[in-house]
Amino acid sequence: MNWDPEQYLKFVDARQRPALDLLARLGSRSATRIVDLGCGAGNITRLLAEQWPEAQITGIDSDPAMLEKAAGSVSTIDWQCADVAAWQAAVPPDLIFSNAALHWLGDHPHLLPSLIEQLAVGGVLAVQMPDNFSAPSHLILRELADDPGWEAVFDGVPVGGVLSAAEYHALLTAHCRHLEIWQTTYWQALGGDDAVIEWMKGTTLLPYLARLNAKSAKHFLAAYRARLQAAYPRSADGSTLFPFKRLFFVLQR
Repeated sequence: MNWDPEQYLKFVDARQRPALDLLARLGSRSATRIVDLGCGAGNITRLLAEQWPEAQITGIDSDPAMLEKAAGSVSTIDWQCADVAAWQAAVPPDLIFSNAALHWLGDHPHLLPSLIEQLAVGGVLAVQMPDNFSAPSHLILRELADDPGWEAVFDGVPVGGVLSAAEYHALLTAHCRHLEIWQTTYWQALGGDDAVIEWMKGTTLLPYLARLNAKSAKHFLAAYRARLQAAYPRSADGSTLFPFKRLFFVLQR
């Protein structure tokens, strides 16, 4: 799956807001080694560097285009290309921060305890993931992909997913001394034409469009657009209201 940093950052303020809320929950706790796991274009990693200017900060991502965008601004951040699911810390970090990345990876019952074990004693794992998989934007996409005309093309396409808050609580409590879990729905007013499609093209639509040529993609997006317009009508002011639920947890080893 090849990411497009410019497409992803079209709605940078809305995409960044959950990360800012997660950063605010961390407060002023001390950290000398920080890892941003699934750092993408690096805009959140740079916020980590601002909050902990004396820390050694590493941004980890598997997408070369995103890392090239991240490294385009001069900083002391160490950018590394690596498989997030298989990443292992060379030195135990004080903070592993992951914003809108881990939902792409499977086997959370194994992945998350593994990440906790890599923390320094007293270290913190802070995670935010989209939890919008039951929203019309996602349900319509999956229904369309399951239509007979598309089903074979999209067989096995990665769609991501998360557990429930209760399931994460049950999974994580045995591996940490303190745990906070919460959910927030962001009522995003997106500007521009085809706002929801443009948002989805930055993330969820990527593995779908990767399987289509230009002609097929145009046809698929037209069908998707027609169904979305009823679910997300454009307001009189030109914006489109796009509620988006996020799941957060912060734990201390």
